[in-house]
Amino acid sequence: MDIVPVEKLFTVFNETAMILKEEMDCTYLEALAETGENIFQEAILQENLSEYTAKKIKKSYESISLDAYSKEEIRKSFQLAILKGMQENVQANHQMTPDSIGMLIGYLVQKFYTQTTMRLLDLAVGTGNLLTTVINHQPEKQIEAFGVEIDELLLQLAYINANLQEQPIQFYNQDSLEKLFIDPVDIVVSDLPVGYYPNDIGASEYSLQADNGHSYAHHLFLEQSINHLKAGGYAFCMVPNGLFESEQAGKLHQFFKEEVYIQSILQLPLSLFKNKQAAKSILVLQKKGETIKAPKQVLLAKVPNLSNIASMEKTLSQIDVWIKENKLV
Repeated sequence: MDIVPVEKLFTVFNETAMILKEEMDCTYLEALAETGENIFQEAILQENLSEYTAKKIKKSYESISLDAYSKEEIRKSFQLAILKGMQENVQANHQMTPDSIGMLIGYLVQKFYTQTTMRLLDLAVGTGNLLTTVINHQPEKQIEAFGVEIDELLLQLAYINANLQEQPIQFYNQDSLEKLFIDPVDIVVSDLPVGYYPNDIGASEYSLQADNGHSYAHHLFLEQSINHLKAGGYAFCMVPNGLFESEQAGKLHQFFKEEVYIQSILQLPLSLFKNKQAAKSILVLQKKGETIKAPKQVLLAKVPNLSNIASMEKTLSQIDVWIKENKLV
């Protein structure tokens, strides 16, 4: 993809966000949400801006037309601006799934699920980057998508991200582990939050609650994901590499045995993560159903460095062969 359009659009997002940040005395991410909404609405929605500021950002907006950009170009440029904002104001829950992983999950969804209509859910949608990446990689499918996020600012950015790309996604601002009013879906994609869930009363509703102390949030997210899948539906979740080695892993094994078939575990390159402890794998699960059979064998692979094109092509070809052998297509 030509990087120039992405740079040009990023420049408009960035420069106008910087101006609004100063004028409105807010964070860069809050200002980015404001400017994104302006661009989408084709209007300056902030009251009390100085005439000079209003003229300056209006001139910047007029230098672009969203119609001239693809959905992926819009997503990438908005993502770059969000990443800049996250670097300025680092918070534990403000982490974005790397682009290369989003594209790989988009590829897997396309290969595993070949029907033309799809209901798609992300229970930890964040800024919507993973969800919209996956949608953009299903060009032939008619998709109804849902995203759940407890952080209001992240959800606002996700909403604007989706609007700018003209993606009809329904967003819910709530704790994903509380009761969701979303009917079962075909696909769940999620970069699972890792750590302990502080709400012990909420956790008590789950089979995977800890016997003592706080439960693992990522275990509960997996259970909630499976609960919201149709029979035969797939979950593509990023999970910690030590998922099956923790002191709470026994319950997880038993739950999986009853509810799902593990289709694949793809270990991601360590170079994508800050340290070995933060490293993740893509876990692919299929919910059991009357006509659903276990794969002949689980697809286990180490994903090479994503910039190594030859090794990456070999891995994708290995995935394709496995899918054909297991009659998923």
